[in-house]
Parts: sequence; C-alpha cells; structure tokens
Amino acid sequence: MKIAIFSDCYLDLTGGITTSITAEKAELEKRGHTVYIFSSAYPRSKQEARKLASKNIFPVPSCRFFMRGLTPISRCPKAVMHWCEKNFPELKNFDIFYIHYEAGCSIAGLKLAKKYKRPAIQVMHGREDMGETNIIPLGLRTAAAYVLSLLHSYYIPHKIQILKDDYLADSLAKAKMWSLMVNHANFADLVITPSKHFAEKLIHYGVTRKIVPLPNGIDDELFLPDLKPRILKSNEPLKIIWHSRVSAEKRIMPFLHALTKVNGKYRLDVYGGGGDFFRAKRFARHHKINVIFHGNTNFGTVYKAITKSHLDVLVSDNFDTFGMTLIEAESVGVPTLIADPDLTETVPKGGYVLARSSSPDDMATAISELISHPEHIEKMSKILLKNRDSAKISRKVDKLEQMFNSRTLKAYEPSERRARP
Repeated sequence: MKIAIFSDCYLDLTGGITTSITAEKAELEKRGHTVYIFSSAYPRSKQEARKLASKNIFPVPSCRFFMRGLTPISRCPKAVMHWCEKNFPELKNFDIFYIHYEAGCSIAGLKLAKKYKRPAIQVMHGREDMGETNIIPLGLRTAAAYVLSLLHSYYIPHKIQILKDDYLADSLAKAKMWSLMVNHANFADLVITPSKHFAEKLIHYGVTRKIVPLPNGIDDELFLPDLKPRILKSNEPLKIIWHSRVSAEKRIMPFLHALTKVNGKYRLDVYGGGGDFFRAKRFARHHKINVIFHGNTNFGTVYKAITKSHLDVLVSDNFDTFGMTLIEAESVGVPTLIADPDLTETVPKGGYVLARSSSPDDMATAISELISHPEHIEKMSKILLKNRDSAKISRKVDKLEQMFNSRTLKAYEPSERRARP
C-alpha cells in the first residue's frame, strides 16, 4: 500500500505528534508499505534534503522568516499543492492520504486527496483553541484567531460556525479555533483522535464524519525486556522527571511552584525546551528547587533517564488530548502524576496519581503523600508493567491497516455527497 503523510508538525520539532508519526512510519514500512512524509520545515541544504529524501521525507515549500510558536510554517496550500504535483506525479496513484494537523501543509494534503479522488484520513491531535490561547499574547488572541480561521476557510469551507459558549468555546478566539477544527475534520473522509474524550468534544461541536479513537503508541523496539518494578527506598529522594515542553500550556511554572511546597526529599530532572525555559530556570534558582535543566536532548538519553526515575509528570490542564509522555513512562513501568481527569483515559487504572486539582497546593500534596508512602511507587509500577504491551505501536498499526484497507477497497465518493455516518 502507498501512504502519503502530510503534517505541519514533524520536521524541526520534538513532541508527541513527531514521535507518533515516526513510529507509525517505521512500523508501516516494516510491514512492506511505502510511506512518504511531507512536512513544513526550516531551510535545508541540498545535501540535507537528499538525505531526507532517501528516507522518503520531503520538506515542502515553507516560509523563511515566519513561524508559529517554534513551528515552521509552510507556504500557502496552493503553493504546496503545485510543488507536490510538479515533483511527485506518483501521488495520483497513492492509496491513502493520511493527514496530521490543520495548517498549510495539511490542508494541501486534504485538497490533493480530493483532487485525486483518494481517501483522506485526518488525525485530530490537539486542542488548537488552547494552543492559540497559550501562544498568542492576550490582546492579540481574538484578531489572530479570526485571521487563522479566515485563511483556513479560503481553502476549506466553514459550513459550521461555532459561537461563544460556557463550555470550551468561552471566548471569541476559542470559538473561532473550534470552527477551524470542526470544519477541517469534516472535510476528511474519516477522522482519528488519540482519545475518546477528545472525540466527544469534536462531536459536541459538530464533527459529523465517523471518528475512531485510536491511542498513540511507541516503537516496539524500545520496550526493554525483563524490567523490574520501580522501588522508592525510604532513604532516597523521589526522582521526578519532566520531558514535555517547558512551556505555559504544559504548566511548568505551576509545577515548580508546587515543588516549593513539597514535604520530603525529591529531585527533578527537566528534559526539553520551550517558551518558559529561562523563566523556569530563574524561578528554580531563586527558590533553591532541587532541579537540573538538561535542555533539548536526544530521545535515547531521555528514555534512559525515564527508566531511572520514580515519577513522571504531565500536569497540563484541559489541553492535552493524549500525552505521549504518559505511555513512554508506562512502557518502562514508571508511574505518572497528572492533574487533568481526562488524561486518566491514557494510563491503566492504578498506574497514576491524579492530583485533587491542578493547583500547586494539590500537586504538592500528591507528591508529599507519595514520599510519605514509598510503597505506592512499586504498586503502581507493577500495574504499568503488566499492561504496557497496550502502548506498542504494532497494536495501533494493526488497527490502522484495517482502516486503510477498508477505505481503499470501498468505492470512493466525494465527501459532500456522502450521507452523515
């Protein structure tokens, strides 16, 4: 089978979307499929581009001086489509267009699928309403959301307009971003989400395409054999690891505030970078928090550090739809601290600590209780090791192949003519 992946979040980025796509590509290719990845990217030398091309990874035409947060931005979808049609005429014969994200490169993938009458499967990864809120300064959020929504609607019709409400679209900016997400999903033939709770939110706001909740996975080869449960000895500090973005949406600052209130010995290792990196370092230094900031580090080093930790952390609130951090920890039997009840869906029951709320006080209480009851670490670790096979990428790709085959074998119909699922 020939599969074309389009994503605005892949090259020049780290994070859950990148990890997920990389693992899926490797597993699909292992099974004999041909996989092309098209991604927005920062400028590449000819030598670098050739090296990527040897792996069937292709940077699409992208802006040289503009970016969204730390994300490279592709040129307009029309320019990306023209470039793809000129350089990759074989795309007409691909079986599946597999789309990740909702910006220029991803829009181009959806439009090409329609043009070539190929099935388009859209993965809705994240809460763009919350992403826009965390990245754009307060005074510019509404204007930025209107502009993004308007540009998106130029290529994908916005048949559904979300109004401000008391649920998730509690501002004009968020309502506009929900309009963008919902109409983007409805333009595809099938929608995948990494969690049931996100699928329910999309349906609430008007997604009418069939949605399949399909959890992410990690490379089977990373699953170390014969792992022992993690044990916290009474005389050692609780070893905590943070390997998400060091940013506002991941809530690094509230977590550091929580550590200033913890009773007992701990040590925190922070891997990764982000918008709050230097602010977090200054805060930690001022408050004498026992933390080491390692910065952006290769995944092999991070993964080894997870295996030596007692507690992993993902304390975002009403933002993450899945959290690769959680299953990376699960794969080696390391319990996690979470603050968002939605994320309990990702981790086996009994393998996590859910803070009573996302406040620093309640997170501090949860950590202090663990330090006071070190036996809980071993108990949670045993549960995770028992269930960790569910996080293997091969499990996800088994289901992906079934979906790809069903979409390929069915006679294709333009989405506009198809009845509501």
